[in-house]
Amino acid sequence: MDKVIKQLTEMKIGKVLEQEPLANHTTMKIGGPADLFIVPSSVENIEKTMQIIKEHAIPWRAIGRGSNLLVSDGGIEGAVLKLGRGLDHIEMNGTEIKAGAGVSLVSLSVQISKKGYAGLEFASGIPGSVGGAVYMNAGAHGSDMSEILKEAHVLFEDGSLAWLSKEEMEFSYRTSVLQKKRPGIVLEAVFQLTEGDKTEIVGRMQDNKNYRKDTQPYNLPCAGSIFRNPLPHHAGKLVENAGLKGHSIGGAQISPMHGNFIVNTGNGSAADVQALIQHVKDTVYDKFEIVMETEVEIIGRK
Repeated sequence: MDKVIKQLTEMKIGKVLEQEPLANHTTMKIGGPADLFIVPSSVENIEKTMQIIKEHAIPWRAIGRGSNLLVSDGGIEGAVLKLGRGLDHIEMNGTEIKAGAGVSLVSLSVQISKKGYAGLEFASGIPGSVGGAVYMNAGAHGSDMSEILKEAHVLFEDGSLAWLSKEEMEFSYRTSVLQKKRPGIVLEAVFQLTEGDKTEIVGRMQDNKNYRKDTQPYNLPCAGSIFRNPLPHHAGKLVENAGLKGHSIGGAQISPMHGNFIVNTGNGSAADVQALIQHVKDTVYDKFEIVMETEVEIIGRK
């Protein structure tokens, strides 16, 4: 690993750290160390980083702002690329918006609303980044990324780059082609929005933001929604009907505010969260014979 660090440092690709705790980079404030933690300073430096990673056959994965993510207590083997500063550019060409993977969805939605462009109001309260949101087709309030995405700039496992159209992304509920069929990460995205009334757009955004504030526990570290909705049912309601709101294992607690959120009460571990997830799955199935699947991505050493 020393040789790899030396190469990356000499190439000035960005920040390079060893044994960096992922708890510092996830919204749940949980996660062991990454063997190698890299914050590339540009798309070009991501390409260079991937060439070195591939050359040394180092396992890797990318993260954004760390929402919708649970990292194991054992940390992550190999390299973690954080798409943040250096990938936070925004280019506006009328109603067509190009944004880097590291751009905050909340920040982007605010900037877009000030221009009087509609289509991104649903994301005004989602605490994630553009890259992660496109990767998992994030959504809320009856809309999602597939409704506005035009194309995505993707880096694949073999180090190759390509622009994929909305159709090629093969979006479905909280899923894209990048998760299994064609593993890759989103570097940039182009969105097609529409012109609208600025006052109405800002009003819808504020309503969405207020709804999240009133119904979801973002005052404590959490990863967002833990379970996918087993349609036509809603995950939070199933957890509530199972009598599990407020239930705790160690430092992990099912939020008393919303059944589909697990919060870190201060000293929670990934093991606590995973045990609580399994308890929910078992209880809901025993009571309602409904299989609960996780929306949060669980990664890292077992």
